[in-house]
Amino acid sequence: MEINLGYYRKKDWKKFLKIIDDRDAMHDSWEDWHKSYLNTKQSLISNGFTVNDFIVDLDKLKKYCSSRGLKIDGKARSQFISDIK
Repeated sequence: MEINLGYYRKKDWKKFLKIIDDRDAMHDSWEDWHKSYLNTKQSLISNGFTVNDFIVDLDKLKKYCSSRGLKIDGKARSQFISDIK
């Protein structure tokens, strides 16, 4: 089974933190987030998933959420990654 896992580029991290609505729930640094990302990815692979790194385009994410009246939070980001392929 395949799964897309949202990946945020280091160069986009500050912008990402500015646009999300759940800032308090997000890692403070890209390095901390990246470590968590790698752990999640490895866990999924260990459980038999094929993981596709999905580089998130922040402008497309904003447009997606805005057009649907969604806050830019974890739920909306997951929905975006699932819907956009």
